[in-house]
Amino acid sequence: MSKVKYYYDSETLSYRKIELRKRDKFKKVLGFVLSAAIAGLLFMFISFQFIESPKQKAQKRELENMKLHYDLLSKKMDQVQDVLEGIQHRDNEIYRLYFEANPIPDEQRKAGFGGVNRYKSLEGFENSDMIIDVSKSMDILSKQLYIQSKSLDDIINLAEDKEKLLAAIPAIMPVRKEDLTRMASGYGWRSDPFTKARKMHRGMDFTAPTGTPVYAAGNGKILKADNTASGFGEHIEIDHGYGYSTIYAHLSKYNVKAGQKVKRGDLIGFVGNTGRSSGPHLHYEVHKNGQPINPINFYYGNLTPEEFKQMLKTASQEGQSFD
Repeated sequence: MSKVKYYYDSETLSYRKIELRKRDKFKKVLGFVLSAAIAGLLFMFISFQFIESPKQKAQKRELENMKLHYDLLSKKMDQVQDVLEGIQHRDNEIYRLYFEANPIPDEQRKAGFGGVNRYKSLEGFENSDMIIDVSKSMDILSKQLYIQSKSLDDIINLAEDKEKLLAAIPAIMPVRKEDLTRMASGYGWRSDPFTKARKMHRGMDFTAPTGTPVYAAGNGKILKADNTASGFGEHIEIDHGYGYSTIYAHLSKYNVKAGQKVKRGDLIGFVGNTGRSSGPHLHYEVHKNGQPINPINFYYGNLTPEEFKQMLKTASQEGQSFD
C-alpha cells in the first residue's frame, strides 16, 4: 500500500499530495513513542501485580517454609515449657519442701526483661512480629531454665550429707500403683461418707482389695501397730525422724510390731476395711512436726511426671472420702 497520501483541492479541482511539516512529523513520532511507553509501563505493572517471577516464586516458597518451621519451633517450645513447668512445680512443692527451703516465686521465675528494647534491631522487616515473638519466647525460656538449673544446684547442696534424711522422708506411695483400684480421695475438704457433712480429710484414700500389700513410705521405727486410735481401726504409725511420721489405717492385719525398725519399701501390713470405713481401702497420712500435710507432695519415688500430674488432678477434685 502506498504511503503517499493526497487530498482534493476544490479550487484547482485536482488532487494534491499531502506534504507533512517537520512539526507534524515530530508530533506523530512523539505520540507513537509515548503510546509505546505507556503500553510498556502498563504491561510491567500488570506483570508485577499478577504474574510472579521465578525469583518471587522462590522467595514465596522460602517464606512459606520459614513459617512452617516457625510453627514447628513454637510447638516444640510449648512442649519444653510444659516439661519445665512440671519440674518447677516439683521443685517448689516437693524438693524445696523436703529441705524446708523457700519456694521460688513465679514472679521471679517468669519475669521479663526490663530496660532497653532488646529487639529493636529486629524491627522494620516484613515478618518482624513473628521474629520478635519467637526471640522473646526463647529468651524467657532460657532465663527460666537458668533459674531452675541454679535452684537444682541449691537442692544438691542441701542434699549433701543428708542421705539419712532422704531415706527417712516418706517418698513413695504406700500401695503399688499396679495394685490400686483407684485413688479415691485426696487431702482437703471432703464429704463424710456417713454424715454427708463437709469435713477436713487429712490424708489420701487408696481403694484396693482386702489383703493388698501396704509398704513403708520411708525408713523409720514402728510406733504403733494396733487399733487404739478412734476411727482408724487396725492401723500402723511410723516415726521417720526429722519431724516426719506416717499413718496407715483400716488395715486387715499387720506384718510388723511396735518398736521394729523398717526401711522404705518394707511390707508392713495389708489393706482392709476396719474401723470407720465405707469400703476396703487404705487411709494414708503424712505428718510433719505433728501437723498433717498433703501426702501428694511425697510421691517422687515411684511416679512419672505424667502419673504425678494425673494424680494431682484427681486428688484436687472435691468429693466423698471413704472414712
